[in-house]
Amino acid sequence: MTTLLVIAKEPRPGRVKTRLTPPFTPRQAAELAEAALVDTLRTVAATPARRRVLVLDGTPGPWLPPGFEVVPQCAGGLDERLAAAFAGCAGPALLVGMDTPQVTPELLTVDFRGCDAYFGPAEDGGFWALGLADPDPGLLRGVPMSTPATGAVQRERLVAAGLRVRDLPRLRDVDTAPDAESVAASAPHSRFAAELDRLRAATGR
Repeated sequence: MTTLLVIAKEPRPGRVKTRLTPPFTPRQAAELAEAALVDTLRTVAATPARRRVLVLDGTPGPWLPPGFEVVPQCAGGLDERLAAAFAGCAGPALLVGMDTPQVTPELLTVDFRGCDAYFGPAEDGGFWALGLADPDPGLLRGVPMSTPATGAVQRERLVAAGLRVRDLPRLRDVDTAPDAESVAASAPHSRFAAELDRLRAATGR
């Protein structure tokens, strides 16, 4: 079975979702980040997996459900931190971030028979999921992160290595306030949508 990895930051004000500020305060942005992380972890917990690993920058909080191993993120750029996350896996692994609370167990239930990699493109040009049947950290190191071309470069890296790539649906990351509105609308029963509604009611938006 597949190892499921979630790479995340501890949802602390001023450290997460800074592009939500404004219109949200740093504390409100952190509350939205925590809601997105809770939704993601709940989805991963509901997905069949050999291991469930939270690769965390920070300290676990009461938002962490049982059944997860927690490992610290290594130093370095995001490409190095993603590579290190895969380096800790001995078999097939699928990695997601904390920015897509609309993700479902169906999307995360992958079968590597007939392919070597899964790639989940994000609307901003990045990627929300990456799966490798044979985790090779070298497939991620050196890929420029947080650019409009990140996803294209990463996918091309997989293809150039001779891997058979299966694409997952394109999803929208939560980075900005319009992203938050769109994602909440696509997952109206999520903790994220409820938190956004609460903040809108509290601020009169």
